Parts: sequence; structure tokens; C-alpha cells
Amino acid sequence: MGHDLAQLTVPFWSPAEVEGAIRGTIAHLAERRVLAYPTETVYGFGTAVDHESVEALVRMKGRPPGKPFLLLIGDPQQVHRLDLYLPPYAAHLAARFWPGPLTLVLRGGEGRVPPRLRGPEGGVAVRLTPHPGLRRLLQAYGEPITSTSANRPGVPPAMVASEIVQQWPDEIRRGLLHVLDGGRLEPSKPSTVVDCTGRRARVIRPGVLSAQQLRDVVPDLVGDT
Repeated sequence: MGHDLAQLTVPFWSPAEVEGAIRGTIAHLAERRVLAYPTETVYGFGTAVDHESVEALVRMKGRPPGKPFLLLIGDPQQVHRLDLYLPPYAAHLAARFWPGPLTLVLRGGEGRVPPRLRGPEGGVAVRLTPHPGLRRLLQAYGEPITSTSANRPGVPPAMVASEIVQQWPDEIRRGLLHVLDGGRLEPSKPSTVVDCTGRRARVIRPGVLSAQQLRDVVPDLVGDT
């Protein structure tokens, strides 16, 4: 398996490996194919933010309709380039906790963000990842990528690249799936998700950041963690 793993994945651990992986990874995304990558929590699957790319991921993962994706960005300016609306309280949260384990659900992005990437209320979930390799890749790419956990339905999210290879060998060999191997990830809580589509910030999924930490920045936050 070790030899097989080396052939089926791209090293993405050291700064030199990250730099070496960027060109091929961006070319893969441009072909509207699926990328597996390490994040600060679990391994994720992602694609470019366009209808064809997103549908390729939905088909590969067998993801049910109505489950939205997250967008990962490498630069706060990408929020504005997607025409997403960052209300003042959301801008304060982003300034304090990004890059970090905070996901903001934002309004806007009409014409820029495919409907499949929206939640049931129409918001788009965005996080500025603190994973150094992934952030460097996103900065080089210059665009956000989608994100969902890298696993078959009913199986825990992958914490090492070998789990992805074991579950998706045919897709990797066919070139549909490109796997960046960032080593074994440490178990951690998911990001805290805050809905920023209304007049007040509202916690909709507890995570790493506590409600108290968030209230230090936005005192009238609704919800608990």
C-alpha cells in the first residue's frame, strides 16, 4: 500500500512540496475535476466554483441534493470578488478570527455562486482556512474552491490520504480525483458556523470558537456553542 500510495498521491507537507504541487493542482481544477486536500480539521474534497465542476463532485461523492458546500478562500478579498455581502458585524468577526476555524454564511453572490453551493436559506458558507499549505495553494489559484468532507457516505471523514486512496482508487487512477497528501491530521472540533445573513450574527453550528469568544467581538450574537 505504501508504494501504491506514493504513486496515487502528491506530497503536500513541506513548503517545497506545496510549491511543487501548485501548478499541477491548478491545471487539474481547470479541467473541472475533483481535488482531495488536507484542511485544519479533516481531508476535504473540492472543485472550482462553477456548475460543471460542482456537479462532477456531486456525482463522485453521491451527495444528496440540498446539502450545501462550503467555500474555502485564501484571501479575504475573494469574498468581495464573489459579490458576497459582508455586513459590518461579519467584517469584525472575519478581522478577528480569520484565518481560523470560523465559517461565515453570507448573502449575495448572485450570478457568481452556483445554486448548489447555497444553503436552504440561500446563504453561502465561507471560511478563510488557516492550513498553511492549502492557503498558499488558494492564494496561487486566486479563486475559492468548494469543500466537503472526503469520505463515502456513512464513513468518517478521512484523516490520512491513504483512507481516500482505499475508498476511491478507480477515480484516482482515471484522473478524476487528484489527492494532495498532507500527512496525518490531528483530531479537532469543526469550525464554528455563524449565519451572517440577518440583522444579527447567529451561531448555527457549535465548533472550536465558543459563543463567548464571538461575543467579545459581536456582543449581540444570537445562539450558543
